[in-house]
Amino acid sequence: MSLPTHLHYTEEHEWLEERDGTVRVGVTHYASEALGDIVYVQLPEVGEQITAGESCGELESTKSVSDLFAPATGEVVAVNESVVDDPSLVNADPFGDGWLLELRVSENGKLLTAEQYAELTSG
Repeated sequence: MSLPTHLHYTEEHEWLEERDGTVRVGVTHYASEALGDIVYVQLPEVGEQITAGESCGELESTKSVSDLFAPATGEVVAVNESVVDDPSLVNADPFGDGWLLELRVSENGKLLTAEQYAELTSG
């Protein structure tokens, strides 16, 4: 799968998409493939403040449980209830319907371009 070039990425395999003063966050196809079939998603609450680099949720698969790390510092303004109800959306469409949350960012964490992320995951 090719990486969308308009997104920013993190070393923890999240993506960010800028959207009218907020960012939408999800996990990459690489992460969803590595996790296997995702069966449970735990996300922060709307209104919660999260801090870049710190755990803010969990993705549980048939293989393991993985922390979701905040890619930026800010306030959670929306969560995707569809993935809470149907976690398989993260596997089926990680860059689309499988998005996880939206943030009003006060400070970005360390972000990568699509090219930098591709280099990170090709090794």
